[in-house]
Amino acid sequence: MRYYIIAGERSGDLHGGNLVKALRQQDANASLRGFGGEYMQQAGVDLTVHYKDLAFMGLVEVLTNLNKISNYIKKCKEDILEFKPDVIILIDYGGFNRRIAKFGRKEGIRVFYYIPPKVWAWYQSRALELKQNVDQLFVILPFEKPFFRKFDWEVDYVGNPVLDAVKAHVPDGQFLTRYSFDSESPLVALLPGSRKQELKTIIPLMASVVKKFPTTQFAVAAVSNLDQSMYSELQTLPNVKFVFEDTYNLLLHVKAAIVTSGTATLETALFRVPQVVVYKTSFLTYQIVKRLIKVPYISLVNLIADKEVVKEMIQGDANTEKVSDEINLLLNNESYRNNMLQNYDEIIRILDIGSASENTAKLMVRYLQS
Repeated sequence: MRYYIIAGERSGDLHGGNLVKALRQQDANASLRGFGGEYMQQAGVDLTVHYKDLAFMGLVEVLTNLNKISNYIKKCKEDILEFKPDVIILIDYGGFNRRIAKFGRKEGIRVFYYIPPKVWAWYQSRALELKQNVDQLFVILPFEKPFFRKFDWEVDYVGNPVLDAVKAHVPDGQFLTRYSFDSESPLVALLPGSRKQELKTIIPLMASVVKKFPTTQFAVAAVSNLDQSMYSELQTLPNVKFVFEDTYNLLLHVKAAIVTSGTATLETALFRVPQVVVYKTSFLTYQIVKRLIKVPYISLVNLIADKEVVKEMIQGDANTEKVSDEINLLLNNESYRNNMLQNYDEIIRILDIGSASENTAKLMVRYLQS
């Protein structure tokens, strides 16, 4: 069968790559094409556009790049029609993929959505739009299944691909040596994200916090496909090192972490690393989003646990003093740390229902064959 797969971000590319591997096990004759990144390409997808060209974040950045986004949507539609897939598989990246879902329905092409938009967080009525344009929905958070049931839609909960990726990780025994970290001194991870807009607001905050801990080792989980000047405020600090494309090995060796809200908060929890979650955006975007959001938390850790497990420092609260105080607690208060770790263990228990990629691939092929 012919599969057209679209992922517009690094995390979607990672999960897309794992899904493609699982699809190939179920369908030896699978032909795959789409938008994504290195993980999908290595798994066998004929890549049309790399996700780095699609990574627009925040209302202001989206508005200033509307023409570029529109051109990519047009290119995607033309490429789908040329490829003539049996199914379009959408992975996250809601603003773009919701439009492709509508296009697929109009053209009579089956549409599967793996890791759908977070409509439970805001614009909950968009669940009806998804139901209208998507043939099968595959969700990765346990609370999403009852949410969509409120819209008279039975969707498939397939487990969580982040847990799959963490389980599959093979540790590098030479990691500390390769980066010359001091194994006797605590190491703190800085996970600023992989989007330009995130780095613009979070890197200055992280740099100011690092200066409060001159004798502590810090390591930045960095990505090489961004302009390295975006890390400049951290590059000049003597107690900061950079780890490129090796976040999981980093998380295996740290005592605490400062994490930008997103998938990385869950990854950090699954590696059982105490963390503080930070998030800052433009003033305009924040004023709009805070009026739309329908959930009490922004981090996946707290949303899955349905309570505050980790502190969330948002916008004005994401300041040097508050984040520094929290890092101090995470490094030095054992009971505080242990309580967080116990909550992590419960989250892992909730998510662990087998491989999300394999569960999803089996269901997708079964639906296509029926």
